[in-house]
Amino acid sequence: MATLEIRDLHVSVADGSDGTKEILRGVDLTVKAGETHALMGPNGSGKSTLAYAVAGHPKYEVTSGTVTLDGEDVLGMSVDERARAGLFLAMQYPVEVPGVSVSNFLRSAVTAVRGEAPKLREFSKEMKQAMDELSIDPAFAQRSLNEGFSGGEKKRHEILQLEMLKPKVAVLDETDSGLDVDALKVVSEGVNRFSAGGETGVLLITHYTRILRYVKPDFVHVFAAGRVVAEGGPELADQLENEGYEKYVKAEATA
Repeated sequence: MATLEIRDLHVSVADGSDGTKEILRGVDLTVKAGETHALMGPNGSGKSTLAYAVAGHPKYEVTSGTVTLDGEDVLGMSVDERARAGLFLAMQYPVEVPGVSVSNFLRSAVTAVRGEAPKLREFSKEMKQAMDELSIDPAFAQRSLNEGFSGGEKKRHEILQLEMLKPKVAVLDETDSGLDVDALKVVSEGVNRFSAGGETGVLLITHYTRILRYVKPDFVHVFAAGRVVAEGGPELADQLENEGYEKYVKAEATA
């Protein structure tokens, strides 16, 4: 059973003055197969830093702590090794790659993760089915990766990757950002399809509870000042909707 385990993770980033600033201050979090976790917190609390550090972004320096996937040291892996091991990151702001079509990108990614190139006919059938489920126009496959995509198109494409790559654990960084209600429902259905088999784990990073109306979390974690400061079930998300994050931010400021 897949398990992502983060223990006492500290992460720093260059602050622009030849120094570094600590962003994560001892994060403890475990995501197991069959579980959906919502990580909620205000802007600047370090949620995206956690996602990028786990994925291996070179901007973020892990100063202490451990990250393991099924007992294997994730921090000792390169970015591509992490992906092949079963980690997936849906980025908040996917980059544009002119000249590389969505179809070619997906087939290359699938080949890298699976270790062999899928037969073209089988791949095309698989991609078309996944696109149909996400209400994506077939012409989308020939467009350059993220170039000129609307916010909704970028998010649907991230979930399309998720469905094609079938990782063990998916970290979804503000997948609901910039989506209208219809697109939010489609994207949420994609996340639910991914997790329905019970063999994968999801860490859903968000500010708001609106996506949690469609993707029901098993656990909710409140993030403030670079660490998890409160945990609970779905009812905690409702509390945050009513009360906000202020009391958690104030508590960390005086700690």
